[in-house]
Amino acid sequence: MRISADRDRCEGHGMCEALLPNVFRVDETGTVRVLVDEVAETDLADVRLAVDSCPVEALGLAPD
Repeated sequence: MRISADRDRCEGHGMCEALLPNVFRVDETGTVRVLVDEVAETDLADVRLAVDSCPVEALGLAPD
């Protein structure tokens, strides 16, 4: 699975980074950056939680 991030929609709340700092980072402009190209199967449940926790729905998951 791949993570998509709508940087225009992101408001920099940082919920994703708080849950998975090794996968998400809110940069100096206040928008999310995805730090991994692909989600490992072992991390999928945690990534889904982070995606679902985004208050502005700026994150998504898509099959490869």
